[in-house]
Amino acid sequence: MTDELAAPTPAEREPVEPELVESESGRSESGKPQSGKSRMRADAKRNTEQIRRAAIDAFRGRGLAVPLEDVAKAAGVSKATVFNRFGGRIGLIEAVIEELVAAELYAIVDHARTIANAGERVAYYLAAIRELQYRQPAVNDVLLQMYPESQQLMAICHVAGEFNAELIAAGHASGELRAEFRTDDLEALVHDSALALKYGTRPPVADYDRRTTFLLDGIRRPRE
Repeated sequence: MTDELAAPTPAEREPVEPELVESESGRSESGKPQSGKSRMRADAKRNTEQIRRAAIDAFRGRGLAVPLEDVAKAAGVSKATVFNRFGGRIGLIEAVIEELVAAELYAIVDHARTIANAGERVAYYLAAIRELQYRQPAVNDVLLQMYPESQQLMAICHVAGEFNAELIAAGHASGELRAEFRTDDLEALVHDSALALKYGTRPPVADYDRRTTFLLDGIRRPRE
């Protein structure tokens, strides 16, 4: 996708230099007082972490399409500094996506695998993913593959897709799920929720949770 911001002009760019490892005492590893250049490099390291933390906060609350000017302002740096440190939006996404999205999504997958009963596993997973989608807008951007140029983002989608197939196979083998309910149906439900939350009117949480129950009732095999 095309970023809404143009790359900074040469005049806007700030020099990017290799960073030095520094001690808290203000001296280099050799014990000599730091030069002005090494202090500048320390500032660059701090700027990089400030941008990373600002991006996590902004993406977590508003999704991955937050204007980069907003991230720069929150970090106390210029837009040119964001481009210099991360190369633009995709580089910034890749710098934070593991902490921002992957950690929580993978934790859901790992916990689901500990649930022995296939029906309970499906119920937990679908409810947990929908709750994460409601709470964390960046998750919807990942699941909708809004930035396919990001290899890390696409890797997260691949992990989710593999687990969806594993989950549906177990649900069929146990007889908990409707025989006609397939992996692509589960993915469509998750994607539909992502689209509704991203572009539609956000429902009250009580209504959203009630609809999760309806979804679960719809995919389970009817009891005889």
